[in-house]
Amino acid sequence: MILVTGAAGFIGSNFVKECLSNPDERVVSLDQLTYAGNLSNLEFCVKNQAHIFVKGDINDEEKVSKILEEYKPNKIVNFAAESHVDRSINSPEIFFQTNVLGTFRLLEASRKYFEGLSKEKKEIFRILHISTDEVYGSLAELEKPFNEENRFKPNSPYSASKASSDHIARSYYKTFSLPIMISNCSNNYGPYQHPEKLIPLTILNLLEDKEIPVYGDGKQIRDWLYVEDHCRAIKAILDNGNIGEVYNVGGNNEMQNIQVIETICDLLEVYSPRKSGKEYKDLIKFVKDRPGHDTRYAINNNKIREKLSWIPNESFESGIQKTLQWYLTNKKWVDDARDSKHQAWINEQYTN
Repeated sequence: MILVTGAAGFIGSNFVKECLSNPDERVVSLDQLTYAGNLSNLEFCVKNQAHIFVKGDINDEEKVSKILEEYKPNKIVNFAAESHVDRSINSPEIFFQTNVLGTFRLLEASRKYFEGLSKEKKEIFRILHISTDEVYGSLAELEKPFNEENRFKPNSPYSASKASSDHIARSYYKTFSLPIMISNCSNNYGPYQHPEKLIPLTILNLLEDKEIPVYGDGKQIRDWLYVEDHCRAIKAILDNGNIGEVYNVGGNNEMQNIQVIETICDLLEVYSPRKSGKEYKDLIKFVKDRPGHDTRYAINNNKIREKLSWIPNESFESGIQKTLQWYLTNKKWVDDARDSKHQAWINEQYTN
């Protein structure tokens, strides 16, 4: 039995799908269902008796404790987080409420549950805290990619809140011997990603002949990781990782944001040309850069490759084609995700 927090979100729902592909796994999904948590992300398992959904907040320690006592999971994977940098600039408080205090309360409930387990069950119990490469700050163009020993230098309220949660997780391992591991991943993309993020925002705006807002000169570099590859890495860490250790998960796909957008433009020219006959690249619009925008992220994933025999299956070229096809063929999901509140936020964020 695995407890997955933030299970109705982008990566969480893909991970639930990965787990349920194994007939021996059972999953309890916990999600507060904020704007980024979408129950339709879990529609594939709604009738699966190996899956249970519970609506709730990791800040609710009492509720988390009840879930632990009722379902008695032997593994916990914590995806629950506020994760959009732009939103953290506009409204920082909720990021610290969820990412810092929420992590603390989840681990407090987990500690009390763990202390009551038998010796045998303690030996198999694991917690994996999912984090981000953004905790390490920004790299110069020629700097070596982040490894697990890099110091934390967060530059946004989002990355600061995630760095704080990583420190809390480490402290609960060191102080209370809670069997915790941490993973720091690069930029994910793929099915079920909320339309506020770069790749789905680009795809959907282009299909509707809307401009693509590009921060600054668009030359910020990110390492792109296909979400299904990430989920396989999480399983590898959860099943075979060493307690107390950190694993960096990257896709070996460093690209400038503008290159990502232009790649999507080129693919749409093939799959769904504009009715006007004009090029999609005409819709690219450069806007004022956001405050504290990190220049480059890159992950050194040697540790997980060597210690856990994990490698990404998808190149960016293959992964982005799968992603594009998913958004082209899942219009109902897209319409549900792009509700009026989402559209109002997009207008406020990018119009000026």
